[in-house]
Parts: sequence; C-alpha cells; structure tokens
Amino acid sequence: MAVSDLSAREQVSNSATQTIRLIIADDSSVYRDGLANLLSMQRDFHVLGTADTPSSAAEVIRESKPDIVLLGWPASSQGSQRVFGAIQDGKSTTRVIMLSDDQAKEDFVEAVRQGCCGIVPKRTSTELLLKSIRKVHAGEFWLDRVTTAEVIRKLAKKGSGGNNGGNSSRLGVRDQSGALSQREREIVILVAQGFKNKEMAERMFISEQTVKNHLHNIFDKLGVSDRLELALYAIHHNLHEG
Repeated sequence: MAVSDLSAREQVSNSATQTIRLIIADDSSVYRDGLANLLSMQRDFHVLGTADTPSSAAEVIRESKPDIVLLGWPASSQGSQRVFGAIQDGKSTTRVIMLSDDQAKEDFVEAVRQGCCGIVPKRTSTELLLKSIRKVHAGEFWLDRVTTAEVIRKLAKKGSGGNNGGNSSRLGVRDQSGALSQREREIVILVAQGFKNKEMAERMFISEQTVKNHLHNIFDKLGVSDRLELALYAIHHNLHEG
C-alpha cells in the first residue's frame, strides 16, 4: 500500500473562494502524481493525498472525508466498489468523478448507478477536467456529450434493470421525486430510457407541447436543468424502471 500525503502544503484560504479538497485514486504512479501536481497549482484546490490501491483509497477517504474523489478504476471493479463502500459507511458527502479510459464505455451506466457524479475521459483537456471538478463540487452532474449519449444509448438498449442499492443517499442530491405526479413519473422513465419528445408524445397519446410542459414542471420540481441531467437523476434515485 502506498499513500502519498500532500497535506503538508498550506491549505488555501477559504475567505475568497471555497477550497475543494481532493483525493486521487489510480494505480498508475505517473498519471496519479502528475495529476496531483497539476491540481495543486489551482488556488481553489487542495489535494489531500493520493492512493494506488483500493484499501489505501478507502483509508484516506475515511480519515479525511474529501469533497471529491477522482477514481481511476472501472466502476464495476471490486476496487471501485470498495471506495464507494467507504464513502457510504462513513456517511460522507464525498462526490466521485470517474476517470475513464477508452475501454470503459461498458462501465458508464454502472458508474452512474454506483453513485458517480461525473465521468471524465483520462485524455480530456486540462481545462475540461478542472471545470468538471468545480461543477461536481457545486452539486452538478458532469458528463461530456459523448459519454452522456453512451449512457442513454445503453439504457435504451438494455432497458432499465438494476438497482442503485441506495446510492442516492451519498450523492449530495436530495430526492424530490415524491413531488412528481404519476404522468410526470412516466415521462421520467421514458427520458431515462432514451425516448425523444415526439416519441413520448406518440406513446402517451398526448401532444409534443404537452410533453414539453411536463418536462418543464419536472425540471422545476427536481432541480435539474435539462433532459440529460434528468436521466442521470433518474438512475441515481432509481426512478428509471418502468
């Protein structure tokens, strides 16, 4: 087990901007340490440490309760599940961003179900990585267009089976689904399964404008900004099963 503790660096003052406390978990020392050095240069970031094994990552998470964990292991791996378990057991508000490689597409839906609030390709630009961290810390979901399309495509292809195992409790996103009407719940299910407005209108025997009106009300009630974020919300809170 190897844990690189970078906490000797003075934490940036919180008076001007909120400091984002991070942990980086990945088995590549070159990638892990390079990313730690890059993020440490940001005035609003504080890298608490890095971990090269699931056990060391779980230990650091339990001890420091970071705001963000950058997770380099596939969501379906035992390593990632151990990390999510540590967050859940500690009743932490820690949010997870999955750092994905080109072979991780099959894991995207599983990542969302496990509780990831963001999925960022390891080859992404520095600018987008920094932006994703700040957005997720602010309570938003982060997926690029390609990743989002892949998640929706797989949901539409495989259906919406699976259970999030209560992962919504550790997302820092409050479940407001109790405010939805039955018709609104039906629309949420169809959005999560990849249906477009016109297709939903035809299936539900209503006009496309009525679908848009329902979506507007759903966005307001759940606090999401668009249909893609709604699909992720539905998976997180297990609203996607029809």
